[in-house]
Amino acid sequence: MPDFKIYNKNCYGLTGISKHTIDALITDPPYGISYQNNEWDKALPDKKIWMDCLTVLKPGAFGAVFSSVRLMHRMMVNLEDSGFIIKDVLFWSYLNGMPKSRDVALDIDKELGVASKKVGAYKYVQGYKKHGAENYKTGKEKHILSPASEIGVQYKGSGLGIKPAYEPIILIQKPLEKKLSVAQNIIKYGTGALNLEETRLPYEKGEGKVGHNPHPKGRVAANIIRTDAIDDGYDKFFMVPKVRQHAEDFNHHPTLKPVALMQHLVKLLSRENQMVLDPFMGSGSTGLACVTLHRKFAGFEIDKTYFNIAKKRLKKG
Repeated sequence: MPDFKIYNKNCYGLTGISKHTIDALITDPPYGISYQNNEWDKALPDKKIWMDCLTVLKPGAFGAVFSSVRLMHRMMVNLEDSGFIIKDVLFWSYLNGMPKSRDVALDIDKELGVASKKVGAYKYVQGYKKHGAENYKTGKEKHILSPASEIGVQYKGSGLGIKPAYEPIILIQKPLEKKLSVAQNIIKYGTGALNLEETRLPYEKGEGKVGHNPHPKGRVAANIIRTDAIDDGYDKFFMVPKVRQHAEDFNHHPTLKPVALMQHLVKLLSRENQMVLDPFMGSGSTGLACVTLHRKFAGFEIDKTYFNIAKKRLKKG
């Protein structure tokens, strides 16, 4: 039976979790960027939650905290101010990110009171919805516009940002217990080191082993996680696909993370039968990764709808 405890309440205080009982922290908190204008993403979490997490984590325990490129530095300061050590930043890299921009030349036309020229039309279909061909037929038709003013023509195609191709995951660690070495901390608490063996990247079929002392299980996982292969002749990174929109018919969470990605992090930061905490559980991808990998899980989610989705997913295992 899956071993998990989930709470449909505010995570602040982590009520129900005892001090020094959590082996790893893995969470995808609000980014503070108002994603899709969701109210819960209007601001970064109060750093009190990171202090709470520090309290319940065992000394030496690692954590992985998702963030945004724009506010990653603020999140890192909050984590560091709360007592965590910043160890690294993992990059979940993908090629099919959507540029969050617009053609400012059309804004210039509007400002000058000039009607932009209609030069075509297209069907708008959002994301990776199922039944793509059907959606395309019924998709909303939009006009393709081209600037008409003299200044607008000069700035045609200009925008406000480049295409995003990665998402940062901040790797943190609670300090070891004072006066303990890494080995002593591990013996006492079972925490203090990354689980590199379980996350090694196996050699491809026919590939020769590399390095002066190659490991039979493959390479150590890198701090880059790729969604798409890049043919650079040495593309040996952990690969994980992005989630297709509504891949699970009952799960409509807008920032759903791939379970395979969460499994990779769970394996890296913990070991079988250890306890993983997610104070911003959402629809439960971290928890699902834990139960499939024989870890214990504790999660908090204030939204009743997402909590129920998480509960359903975890029970199914």
